[in-house]
Amino acid sequence: MVMDTCQVRLSHGLVEKIDSLVETGVYSSRSDVLRDAVRRLVLDKMAGILTNTGDSIKETKELRKKLSKEKFDLEEINKLVD
Repeated sequence: MVMDTCQVRLSHGLVEKIDSLVETGVYSSRSDVLRDAVRRLVLDKMAGILTNTGDSIKETKELRKKLSKEKFDLEEINKLVD
């Protein structure tokens, strides 16, 4: 899968925490940490708009799968937050 590159500036303290997650084996790279964090943020913001069909676990898994494969426009994500 081809991924886009996004430059992010973070405080030294945050980078140290990210590196700690990588060093302890929780994640394999800084990129994995940041991808997971963004997915979780988007999922959290979308959780309130999921339809309640009685199988929210399945819906959430499908949404996570979709989020991991699709490109997203930051402006569209920000609309979810508003």
